[in-house]
Amino acid sequence: MDGLRSVMAAPPVTRRDVLAARKTIAGRVHRTPTLTSALLERQLGVPVYLKAELFQRTGSFKPRGVLNKLASLSAEEKARGVIGISAGNHAQALAYGAALAGVDALIVMWQGASEQKLEATRNYGATVDLQASDSGGAFERLHELLAETGRTLVHPFDDPLVIAGQGTVGLEVAEDAPEADVLVVPVGGGGLISGVVSAVDRRVVAVEPETSAALHEALAAGKPVDVSPESIADGLNAPFAGENAVAICQGRVESVLVSEGEIEAGFRFLYGRAKLACEPAGAAGVAALLAGKVPLKGAKAVAVVVSGGNVAAETAAAILAGR
Repeated sequence: MDGLRSVMAAPPVTRRDVLAARKTIAGRVHRTPTLTSALLERQLGVPVYLKAELFQRTGSFKPRGVLNKLASLSAEEKARGVIGISAGNHAQALAYGAALAGVDALIVMWQGASEQKLEATRNYGATVDLQASDSGGAFERLHELLAETGRTLVHPFDDPLVIAGQGTVGLEVAEDAPEADVLVVPVGGGGLISGVVSAVDRRVVAVEPETSAALHEALAAGKPVDVSPESIADGLNAPFAGENAVAICQGRVESVLVSEGEIEAGFRFLYGRAKLACEPAGAAGVAALLAGKVPLKGAKAVAVVVSGGNVAAETAAAILAGR
C-alpha cells in the first residue's frame, strides 16, 4: 500500500498548475453555480455561498482532476488503459473521462460499495473489480492489478495533476464569491482541499467525519497514517490521506471533525432549505457550519463546497426521515 500513497515524488502544486488545468479541461466540465443561502446568513451572521459541485458532470467535482490527468497521457499509455480505485465518485468520473478519451478503464471498488455508484460506473463503460472486502484491501488489490496489467494509475486524490484539476473549484469560488474569505471543504483523501489551497490565498477549513479522519490524523502525525473509515459519508471514507495532499495542507488548513448526526443534520438542511439533493459527503461542510465548528468571528463571508450528489434513494430517505 505504501507505494500507492503517492504517484511519485513531485513538486508542490501551485496556482500556476491549477490555472493550466483550467485551460486543459475547459469546455469539458460545467462551471457549477455558486449559490447564496439567506437562512444560513441569518443563522451565522455572515453571507454564505454554496459551491454546488453536485451539479458537475457525473455528480461530483471528480471529473476536473480526472480529465486533467487523462490529458497528460501518451498514446502508448492510453493504449495500455487506465486503472483507478474508488468508493464511487472517482470511479464514475474516471469511467466517464476514459470513455470520452477512448481509453479502456478498470476500476477497483470493494464489497459494500454503493450500488448506485457501482451501476453508474459500469454504465459509463468501465470494468469493475470487486474482489476486495474493504477499502484497505482494495488498495492491495489495486497494487496486484497494476503489476499484472501495466495500466496507468489515475489516483483518486494523490496525483499532482488530479490535485491541480480539483483546484479549479477554488478558482471559481474566488471569482464568483470574491468577498468569501473563508472556504469550507469536505475531505476524504485530500485531493480537493489540497487543490483549493493551491489555487487561492484564503482561510481554508477541512471538514471530515469523526469516524473517517484521514487528513486530520495525518496532519497531527506529520505524515499519512492508516485509518479505518466508517461514515455514512462514504465519499469521504479514505483509508489514508495522500502524501502530496498532506505536504500541501500542512500548516495551511484548519481541520475540524463532524459527527454522523451533524452530517445528517447538514444533509437535511441542504435538502429541505437549500433544495440541493446532495450526498452525505457533500453535506459535511454545511454540517460543520451548522454545528458551530468553524469560527467566523471577523469573517466577511464564507463559501462551502457541496462536493457531490450521488446518494442512494434509500439512504436519502432514511436520513430525511430521521432513521
